[in-house]
Amino acid sequence: MVEAQSNGSPQISDNELLQRHLAGEPEAFAALVRRYEKQLYGFLARFTGDATLAEDIFQEAFLQLHVSAGTFDPSRPLKPWLFTIAANKARDAMRSRRRRRAAPLDATIAGSDNERTSYADLLEAEIPKPDESLANTETRQAVQNIIREMPENLQVVLLLSYFHGFQYKQIAEILDVPLGTIKSRLHAAVGSFAKQWRLVAQRLGYERQGQG
Repeated sequence: MVEAQSNGSPQISDNELLQRHLAGEPEAFAALVRRYEKQLYGFLARFTGDATLAEDIFQEAFLQLHVSAGTFDPSRPLKPWLFTIAANKARDAMRSRRRRRAAPLDATIAGSDNERTSYADLLEAEIPKPDESLANTETRQAVQNIIREMPENLQVVLLLSYFHGFQYKQIAEILDVPLGTIKSRLHAAVGSFAKQWRLVAQRLGYERQGQG
């Protein structure tokens, strides 16, 4: 079986898995899908706000990776290339389905009845982890709403940088825009988020004081 090693030996690289796939090893491509399933689907679900659309784009992205694997430059990292495919397909799909109605944060977007996943669960904001309370739900919902209300060009840069840890240069390659533009967009996105978060944090603070 091809996958992460549990005996202490190094994990097989993405590029090695892709080369094994091209050589006809059946498990190699499946291992790549498993490796990026949660992360790529999480990005698409946040970006599109549509569970079904995210699932479709996820499948289309890996289908294109399968078809185009022979054209990939093995001297470059695979992850940015995969996210480039997914981001392009997501933007195309969103432009053709511009209805963008927000789904409730507690809507189920993946998993079985025993393992339900909601938009709130996908949100990984670096904010204090409150106890299991209404305030916690409100906080996560507020962060999600702020991101959702951002312009698309700021939203995708923030998601790629903040949630998925891509560097400026990698984001520029994924979105096919100049490096300077990425830096300015991320600066604007962080500034916009911070401004809105201060207002929300004040409101939530006042509400908690009123409840106490």
